[in-house]
Formats: sequence, structure tokens, C-alpha cells
Amino acid sequence: MVEQQRSRKPRQTRRPRQRSNRPTREELLEAWKPGTELGVKVKAGEITSLDQIYEAGHRIMEAEIVDMLVSDLYSELLLIGQAKGKFGGGKRRIFRQTQKKTKEGNTIKFTTCAVVGNKNGYVGIAFGKSGETVPARDKASKAAKLNLIKVRRGCGSWEGEADANSIPFAVTGKCGSSELTLFPAPKGTGLCVEKECAKILEAAGIKDVWSKTKGQTKTKVNLVQACMEALRNLSAMKVQERHVQALGVVEGAIASNKKIIDESVAIPAEEVKASQ
Repeated sequence: MVEQQRSRKPRQTRRPRQRSNRPTREELLEAWKPGTELGVKVKAGEITSLDQIYEAGHRIMEAEIVDMLVSDLYSELLLIGQAKGKFGGGKRRIFRQTQKKTKEGNTIKFTTCAVVGNKNGYVGIAFGKSGETVPARDKASKAAKLNLIKVRRGCGSWEGEADANSIPFAVTGKCGSSELTLFPAPKGTGLCVEKECAKILEAAGIKDVWSKTKGQTKTKVNLVQACMEALRNLSAMKVQERHVQALGVVEGAIASNKKIIDESVAIPAEEVKASQ
């Protein structure tokens, strides 16, 4: 019995988990060396918001500029790919895999789509392609920060509520055969739109909307681009000042915008309908 106890191996103790040496967001921004004049001004504190950049007409060329100005940035990957399954019924996934025939064999490429926004009037999407999944994801997230646009929002109800919960008027976007039309909706309706498009609208800060689609909507790549074109068309359309007041139109972040009209000075909806 004593010999058996001596022959037992000593019990190994578990080593405590070591913390990852990945640098934090603050450390990355501290080590960032701007390569453009706009980046130098942002790091020096001369520019403190995205509104100042867009009002001056500057173009963002570095993703760190967005990281510096927006602390609570929302980012998500869209389900544009599909895994293999029986009879074509595979599960949706974030990577779209393609193959190319070459002399060396099959060359695999992964494509992913990232959406970035602050849920308060700014949103952007971009695609990333690479031979591996992680670089494709990083490329898409970085490019989406460079493609941020200012989204126009407004009240979706004709009752004159001063709340930018929806879009001020109907707008249409098209990409390929996919066509998406967005309609304003009253508060509490929710995002009545395709799931991947709902992620884009949520990142832009839109809470209530109705929609109608045409064409090949199963092609998610074209559908999400049609949704972004619809949001761009919102800002491209000219709106009269009295309609701006009646619909509570606001562009960009609400906290720094002075175009929100109080209910007491809002023009009744009957006058807007009569002018149309």
C-alpha cells in the first residue's frame, strides 16, 4: 500500500490565465500618428465632432479619426453569405465564399460586409475581401468607418410630434435588380424591413419605418446597398423650410443639431398637405 502511494504522480496545479497583451482603445489612439492634415487637427483637439468635418466638406481618410471622435461606435457584420446545406437550404453566415480556378488549383476568397454607426444620425457600410476570414473582417470594418454618411431623420407621424424616430418622407434605393422603398412610420411601429437592412437602420438611429421591396431580394449584397442608397437619397432631396419645421427634420446627431422644432411652433400637417 505504501509502494502504491509512492508511485502516484504528483497532482499538477492549474496555471492562472494570463491576460491578453492586446492593447486597449486608448493605447491605440495614443500611439496613432496621423498621416493627414485632418488627422493632425483631430488629435490636437481642434476638431471635436463629425459635424464639423462634414460641414467643412472634408473627406475622412483615416479610420482612427472616427475612433477618436465617436466613443460609442456600433459595429456589426451582415449575413451576406450562406453555408452549404441540403437542396440549397444552408444557414446564413457573415462570410461569402467564392473560388477561382487557376493553374495552381482553386483560389478561395472570403467577402464580408460590415456596418458601422453611432445610432444617432451617422452610418456606413463597406465590403472586405481576403483569402482569410479575419483580414476580410478587419478590412470591412476599417473601410466602413471611412464611408460614414449623415442621415436625415424626422417624425413619421402627421400628428406633428417633435421626435426624429423615423424618416421624414418616402425614399427609394436601387442596386441591380433589388429595389427598396422606405416609408415613414409613427412611433412604436418598429423596423418593418428585412433583417439585414434593419441592422443598417438601427445603426443610423432610425427606430420606426415601413418598407416595400421589388426584384431579387434574396441577393443580400444588392439589397443592403439599395438600403444605403435610399439613405443617401434622403439627404440629397431638397426640402422647403416649412416642411422641415412640420416634419421635425434633423440631420446628423440630435444633441448637436439645432433644427429640432418644438411642438408649439410646428406647422400643422393640414397646411403641408394643402401645399402639396
